Amino acid sequence: MDSLRLVLTVIFVISALAIIIIVLLQEGKAGGLGGITGENSGTFWAQNKKHSLEGRFELATKLIAAVFMISALLLGVV
Repeated sequence: MDSLRLVLTVIFVISALAIIIIVLLQEGKAGGLGGITGENSGTFWAQNKKHSLEGRFELATKLIAAVFMISALLLGVV
């Protein structure tokens, strides 16, 4: 049981550090009032954002956040 706790703790710490680094690498989302009305939703950048580096950062953030939450729940149970 101690080895499982150790593995989960290592995964937990690595995923926490990865989330911090990836979030700091992302661009700001400050779009001003244009973000409220959705003015830029039809632009080329908005339509193809998932293929860019920023889109990959967003996907990585979601995946690592899921690993972080699951490891936190498992650590709480163990």
